[in-house]
Amino acid sequence: MKRHRQAPPNPLKQGLLLLMAGAAFALGPTPASAEPGISADSIRLAGVMDLRGRSSGLGQGMKKGLEAALQGQTLKGRRIELMFLDDAYTPEKTVAAVNELLAKEPFLFIGNVGTPTAKAALPILAKAGVPAFGFFTGAGLLRPGEGSIVNFRASYEQETAKVIDDALAAGVRADQICAYVQNDAYGMSGVAGVVRALKGKAGAETAVAAMEKALAMEGEDPMRNGIGPLGVYRRNTFVAREGYQSLKQWEKSHNAQCRLVVTVGAYTSISNFIAYSRSKGEKWVASAVSFTGANNLSKELIDNNIKDRVIMTQVTPLLESGHPIVAEARQALGEDLGYVSLEGFIVGKLFLHLMGEIEGEPTRAGFMQAVAGKQFDLGGLAIDFSNDNQASDLVTATHLTDRGWQLMGPGQWAQWLK
Repeated sequence: MKRHRQAPPNPLKQGLLLLMAGAAFALGPTPASAEPGISADSIRLAGVMDLRGRSSGLGQGMKKGLEAALQGQTLKGRRIELMFLDDAYTPEKTVAAVNELLAKEPFLFIGNVGTPTAKAALPILAKAGVPAFGFFTGAGLLRPGEGSIVNFRASYEQETAKVIDDALAAGVRADQICAYVQNDAYGMSGVAGVVRALKGKAGAETAVAAMEKALAMEGEDPMRNGIGPLGVYRRNTFVAREGYQSLKQWEKSHNAQCRLVVTVGAYTSISNFIAYSRSKGEKWVASAVSFTGANNLSKELIDNNIKDRVIMTQVTPLLESGHPIVAEARQALGEDLGYVSLEGFIVGKLFLHLMGEIEGEPTRAGFMQAVAGKQFDLGGLAIDFSNDNQASDLVTATHLTDRGWQLMGPGQWAQWLK
């Protein structure tokens, strides 16, 4: 399978060496029960996510998936103990929640949700020597990232590359590809993916240069509207007008036309943008990355009577697939099964598998050793850590219908571009 990412050398082994180096300062042999997060009868795991805020559909989905996979499970006679705190998808609250959970000495952090929140959490976890496992973000800052990080999902670069490559193959020109994103590290990780996919393509030079200018801006919520084929909105806000006008300004000033708008944001903000652009008569095809939240986004779009010309990339097997792990998740989650909860379930099962590979008593260093370089099948899903810290490269394009998300067919783009 073709990979759109270029992995740095052996990041998991680097993380393992850091953990082992830290352990070397211990005075003499340490009993297994002294390993942080490990007691005689439990293994403590922590996670921080939006559980009550404007993106709580993502946090609740991830939490439900993890609980379905891990609650009631035991490893080497120890029960799994889960500790979750809410951060309202706000980095400042992430810092406080991470520090509060660190005081309870978890074995690792699992399933944290969001890119700006991960950006706040990772330096703290790296300093404390606590691994970050299966975070719900495809941002490059975790590939490989600071500290001991193990990812499950494909990256945002891979997701945006899939959509752009398909659009270009169908006849969309490189100068007809625009973007609408959250104005922070999450949105910019998507813009970086667009730039990488378009760089070197005929006619994309001006657009790429403008997006690179936007990427170079620093600070919280800088003025990125009005400088390219790019519209932005502030995190946790829902007004789409300024970002829409930025795209219309680009079209007018460059005698251009947006045929595909790659969106990278949260579900309500993205659904509002799509609905607003449709109300203005735009026929843009909009794409969304998996983090947007498939179930929440489809509900909001269908509530607005929008049922076509929307693509979403998925990084888990499709819900209707025959993968054994999907069947297991369906049985465990019931009506709560969705793409986000399925990812949480997979992350939980991946953790159980890797912990089972540790020889002897569980330690953080032993966990990282169990990950590095491994390849195996997880309920029909290919897991591959052979050259990086990311388990899966799976990216599948789906499109919205009145029956929900359906697999993109070979003639779908041709139909839209008539």
